Amino acid sequence: MESSVGSNSHGNLDEQISQLMQCKPLSEQEQLVLNPPVKKFASVGKSHLNGGDSKGTDLSICSTYFNFCTITSNALAPVASKVRALCDKAKEILMDESNVQPVKSPVTICGDIHGQFHDLAELFRIGGKCPDTNYLFMGDYVDRGYYSVETVTLLVALKVRYPQRITILRGNHESRQITQVYGFYDECLRKYGNANVWKIFTDLFDYFPLTALVESEIFCLHGGLSPSIETLDNIRNFDRVQEVPHEGPMCDLLWSDPDDRCGWGISPRGAGYTFGQDISEQFNHTNNLKLIARAHQLVMEGYNWGHEQKVVTIFSAPNYCYRCGNMASILEVDDCKGHTFIQFEPAPRRGEPDVTRRTPDYFL
Repeated sequence: MESSVGSNSHGNLDEQISQLMQCKPLSEQEQLVLNPPVKKFASVGKSHLNGGDSKGTDLSICSTYFNFCTITSNALAPVASKVRALCDKAKEILMDESNVQPVKSPVTICGDIHGQFHDLAELFRIGGKCPDTNYLFMGDYVDRGYYSVETVTLLVALKVRYPQRITILRGNHESRQITQVYGFYDECLRKYGNANVWKIFTDLFDYFPLTALVESEIFCLHGGLSPSIETLDNIRNFDRVQEVPHEGPMCDLLWSDPDDRCGWGISPRGAGYTFGQDISEQFNHTNNLKLIARAHQLVMEGYNWGHEQKVVTIFSAPNYCYRCGNMASILEVDDCKGHTFIQFEPAPRRGEPDVTRRTPDYFL
């Protein structure tokens, strides 16, 4: 049995998931209700760190958002009860999962999504629908893109409906502080009229597992390694139910990056560390691992090998921030533990300019 949720709840979830996946465009009147002519994404520091581009939000939002909101004559009345009920069920499931959640093959491993809901739908179209395909997502479902609410709602609904078929890890953006800067908080205010839904989801993020272990061989996490962590048992002993700390081993797992230089280094991100091939080789040897799979960094081909194929970065948000021109990828691990990367491009969108493929100036 996939879940303790009753059959009637399963039916409701199936309907919500189906409607979300249909992703129907709204009428012009509905678009105006959801996106009234108010200020666009506020600039935060440099322009390329905004949650969106200078044109503001794309209006081709999914009509299924009305499952979670009620329209009045002149505004969007916040109705968070369905979101709260969904997150309460998800919390019950996630509480029983480990900080190093075991995952069986076959499974498809995915990187950052960042609120690009249409591209998440494209990922499922290419990789296969859940539960027909098992999935492991390595964090960063929200911020940057225009549809963080729809993206995280769909993934949490799939987790509740098929808890053994999908694993959702925590990324550095699944935090209260980061989401107040990079878009998710503002999106919730804009779509619901208050921050209730943002609070419900960020409270749930505290329960997301930090890492996963595929067939005891592939260690999956959002960011990277930590000088405070030598073994997987160190991670298993964490109390993860908290806001992501500013420093320390839990922070490092969500923020660190591999580097060409040996040893540990100061991260330019201001959190976590950089770690060299010597570090990853020692960690893999100590824990009998064959590969570290992680996300967290934009890579133009969608995936990038490092440390003599002992570390791989997977990024699953094509044309990141609707401007970077990058490919996205997912990693399929089959029954025999063989690896296959599948690259994909952005899903077609209405009303968004084509972006030529180029290397961005700077992205964290």
